[in-house]
Amino acid sequence: MKAPRIAIPDPNSADREYSERAWPQYARAVEWAGGVPVRVPLSESPAGVARLVASCEGVLLPGSPADLNPQKYGEDAGPDCNPADPAREAVDELLLQDASNLHKPLLGICYGFQSMNVWYGGTLLQHLATSVNHQAGRTVKDAHVIEIDAKSRLRRLLGLAGKTALTVNSSHHQAAGQLGDGLIRAAWSPEDGVVEAAEGHGDHFLIGVQWHPERGFEECRSSQCLFQAFVDAAAEWEPRMIQESVAD
Repeated sequence: MKAPRIAIPDPNSADREYSERAWPQYARAVEWAGGVPVRVPLSESPAGVARLVASCEGVLLPGSPADLNPQKYGEDAGPDCNPADPAREAVDELLLQDASNLHKPLLGICYGFQSMNVWYGGTLLQHLATSVNHQAGRTVKDAHVIEIDAKSRLRRLLGLAGKTALTVNSSHHQAAGQLGDGLIRAAWSPEDGVVEAAEGHGDHFLIGVQWHPERGFEECRSSQCLFQAFVDAAAEWEPRMIQESVAD
């Protein structure tokens, strides 16, 4: 079977150091699971992005130090909101359109999950101020515990057997508020109720997680299971009849 190609945009257009440090982590996880990471530059034209994603069987939206423009979910920016990254938002929207239209497997991580949620019509909590350390940072391996819906697809994909609790890392100050159309809560922080993951209905592989499974995935079985399931879904993906695609 041909190795599936996975479109992964550069994380951020303003912070080159972050992008050059972070993007290879996602790429390594995809490669480990048998996929081929395809870098999508944020400076690429819409037509160029369309060509790149048309050559891919899956889309992975990575994290970012930016915050989404709150106007996209009907709010003004609060005092704790980080600057937006219009270039990243524009690329994400093209990738999301293609993945949605063609039912390509889609995995959103941290900012990528938030981007996905807003694109589907959801909102964000602009700044978390709870007893849970959601902003622990990349040096903290085990930040807090999450609870995973026992009936969710996510629980099965993570290989947790009969367990529903998982300890995760955490590097975010925003989170999904109202979930977008077609998304259902798959995991949450039991102490403060913050949404930690969501998934779509039906057979479309559509999953967003608020933590960073690409960090230290070599030693984390649940992270390995998630990336393997995502890449396997991309390998099995076949085009379907649609009305439109950004590749048209």
